[in-house]
Amino acid sequence: MTRVLLAGESWISTATHVKGFDEFSSTTFHTGADAFIAAAGSEGLEIEQMYAHDVPGSFPRTVEALSAYDVVILSDIGANSFLLPPEVFLEGRRADNPLLALAEWTRGGGGLMMAGGYLSFSGFQARANFARTAIADVLPVSMLTSDDRIEAPQGAAVAVAEPAHPAASGWSALVDSAPTLLGYNLVQPLPDATVVATVGEDVLIATREVGQGRSLVWTSDIGPHWCPEDFLAWNGFAPLVGGMLRWLADR
Repeated sequence: MTRVLLAGESWISTATHVKGFDEFSSTTFHTGADAFIAAAGSEGLEIEQMYAHDVPGSFPRTVEALSAYDVVILSDIGANSFLLPPEVFLEGRRADNPLLALAEWTRGGGGLMMAGGYLSFSGFQARANFARTAIADVLPVSMLTSDDRIEAPQGAAVAVAEPAHPAASGWSALVDSAPTLLGYNLVQPLPDATVVATVGEDVLIATREVGQGRSLVWTSDIGPHWCPEDFLAWNGFAPLVGGMLRWLADR
């Protein structure tokens, strides 16, 4: 069975409720990956999600540990969550760099995917900051070093550039019925990358062979808000998810 780890795509929110003279606070937990995980499941692929708050202490930090997986997905979680584990940030001790390991694992045969979001690629106010990390060398795109979000509240159309590519072949015939997306991260394809699909005039899906491994980017969200509910319900969404993950796993 293909082993897929999804790191991130969760968050914790706090709110202050003011009711006249009185106020109180509440805390809620959210995950934006449910539809993506369900779509993968309908394609026969099981995804293990590691919530964002668990990543600093629990994400695999060595190639050996990463070898438990065929595909690793980073989604809406910034570089700091990988580079500042508790023993480094709180105790001032050395620790293995999981992004160095992730790059080496990819070159050695792993399948690495980055999905878009406010804390993907460079992200909101460049806080994701992956452009200055080791995985920048193995992704199929170059990243900005400034805020890279393209917000498209009016909707941005999806198109297939390489319909015969395995990552697109299962859904390319359905693309004319695809709902529009509401945003994405702006990136530039590298010379040895293949642009499989576009959103507006920019990269949506790009792939790359890296050593013995593969990398892929999906520059929009895997759930709301950039990837709206009607796109998640589109009959091409599950084949899209399955195609991307199977291509990454099929080295």
